[in-house]
Amino acid sequence: MLCSVERSTEVIASALFFKSSTTLFGRYWGATEEIDGLHFETCYYQGIEYAIRHGLQRFDPGAQGEHKIARGFEPVDTWSLHWLAETGFQPALTQFLEEEHQHIRAQQDDLRTYLPFHKNTHSQED
Repeated sequence: MLCSVERSTEVIASALFFKSSTTLFGRYWGATEEIDGLHFETCYYQGIEYAIRHGLQRFDPGAQGEHKIARGFEPVDTWSLHWLAETGFQPALTQFLEEEHQHIRAQQDDLRTYLPFHKNTHSQED
């Protein structure tokens, strides 16, 4: 699905989505100028509306972006697959990924506290 924004007859922004039978995936975005709210409308709100209108179970807005918390998206894991031609980089990459994994987990835990539907970990007596 392609969501394009036009001013007069000129396309000024687009978001490209892919979909399966159950999920709409938002991944690619571009604009010729910065307009307040344009990114969120094109990439998130239109994707959400499309997923609801077509009875999809999920809308996955893509990786990264703390700004998604304010729009109700919970941090989730995402994966990628890479092949390294130079095997000498493997030890350094493995160490980096182990360290980053811990950082990402801590960041996800922190971001979840900003969700409107997060669980209260404090008892009534606190």
